[in-house]
Amino acid sequence: MSSQKQRCNCVVKKGKKPMLKDNLIKIFDRDIEKLRNEISLFENEENLWKVFGDIKNSSGNLALHLCGNLKHYIGYMLGGFEYKRERDKEFSAKNIPQNEIIQNIEEAKIIVLKTLTNFDESRYSEIFKEKISLGEVEIGQFLLHLLTHLNYHLGQINYLRRMQIN
Repeated sequence: MSSQKQRCNCVVKKGKKPMLKDNLIKIFDRDIEKLRNEISLFENEENLWKVFGDIKNSSGNLALHLCGNLKHYIGYMLGGFEYKRERDKEFSAKNIPQNEIIQNIEEAKIIVLKTLTNFDESRYSEIFKEKISLGEVEIGQFLLHLLTHLNYHLGQINYLRRMQIN
């Protein structure tokens, strides 16, 4: 391990606290791009749909789930984008071509970034209006939850892909 510390590329305005909106945009952009890159690293498309042992969800299904999650909660609920989520299909669909999954990820990224860019930061303290498993949460807190959810499944996808290399 390098003795150099990694620096955060978060946005900090001189003399002010870090800006949540700017940092959410930057980190969602970075991590959705990581998702796209991770899916593109599958050399054999069939491996996108493989599961192992007690693992029930394939990398392909996890990618579809993340796209549906982001498009619904950020794009539709916060940004007003037209989207009808079919959550069951996110987990039951199989053998969707890799390029279609990547296109879905790119669409989700555009929707998320447009929504976050246009969203009034003063609304982060409002209660998120849809009933969710977390209970009653503020929009800012829910956006942080969605970011950690993205990274949780991104790690699973990375692990599943690396398991198949050997």
